[in-house]
Amino acid sequence: MKYLRLIWAGMWRRPGRTALMLLQILVAFLLFGLLQGMQSGINQAIDTVRADLYRVSPAEGGTPLPLALQQRISSVPGVRRIYGINVFIATYQRPSQQLGVLATNFDAGWISNFDVSVPRQVLAALAQMRTGALVSRRLAEKYGWKAGDRIPLQSHTRRQDGSTDWTFDDVGTFDAPSWVGVDNVIIVRDDYYESARLLDRDTAAQYTVLLADPHQGEQVARRIDALSANSSFETRTQSVRALAQSNLQSLGDLNFIVRSIVAAAMFALLVSTAAMLMQSVRERTTELAVLKTIGFSDLRIFGMLLAESVLLSLGATALGLAAASRILPLTEKFLNLGITIPDSVVLAGFLMAVVFALASAILPAWRGLRLQVAAALAGR
Repeated sequence: MKYLRLIWAGMWRRPGRTALMLLQILVAFLLFGLLQGMQSGINQAIDTVRADLYRVSPAEGGTPLPLALQQRISSVPGVRRIYGINVFIATYQRPSQQLGVLATNFDAGWISNFDVSVPRQVLAALAQMRTGALVSRRLAEKYGWKAGDRIPLQSHTRRQDGSTDWTFDDVGTFDAPSWVGVDNVIIVRDDYYESARLLDRDTAAQYTVLLADPHQGEQVARRIDALSANSSFETRTQSVRALAQSNLQSLGDLNFIVRSIVAAAMFALLVSTAAMLMQSVRERTTELAVLKTIGFSDLRIFGMLLAESVLLSLGATALGLAAASRILPLTEKFLNLGITIPDSVVLAGFLMAVVFALASAILPAWRGLRLQVAAALAGR
């Protein structure tokens, strides 16, 4: 540590060049933190999806499933609970303000199985009001809704009286993890929706099945699909986690994309920084020769040059990762994942910074190590 002031002075001998190197490293590790944090956050979100939940959907994609199928699915060995779900799209005040209306048998089991957080008094209010609706916290904050408000919606789904206007009573808010996918949704009672709608009565858009043993998921899925094989309402039963992974894969090989971008950025940074460090050593040959003349050993000068690179790299990396940690939470409004930079990514970033600093500085430092005092002082 006694040479820290000397190392610091060497770093800032040319402030413009040092600032440029600092900015280059900062941007590279900002990119590293954002991409790795995004990838890690998405993978963590998929891992939080419960493995014992399966979705039973129409095989053709659009034919609603009869309610009679629910009883048959519930009798399949390995099925613990089954929930019928209907969903329609509605607008609030303006066509651009769209939201989903999810109708289901909302009970305590649904809450625990889907990790939904709802105050007990809110559930009690929903049980007493057929037109009641549970509002996602995001929608409540967006539109300023509060318990007791009436929520007028417009939709293409017709009521029995021919109207397309739906009105629900806000009984309170709910919170749910991102994998449930209900941040832009209000949840209403299925018995009210079933009695009020005009078309597709006694059907469900899909069923969500809770399994007794997730390890038996594929066998149970095949049994469920066999119930309606060769009928007019064939089903496709899939793991909710597998669906989330499939949606992610549709975007491409995220791991490959992230690694390719980070590798390209680091390689470009390594080349440019090594060139600037080499130029710095060339400009300081006389100064380094003087240090050797007054007693600094070759290895000590070699170590000081490496320390300059490591100190600069670690400082810029810390700034880049700190900036990434502030930027990533802002993506929650678009992805609803609550992404943060994991400690493992931060640790990997600092380890990469040290390796990068040593790799870029090894040749310039070796030049300083091999410096001949007489030739340097003579200007050769």
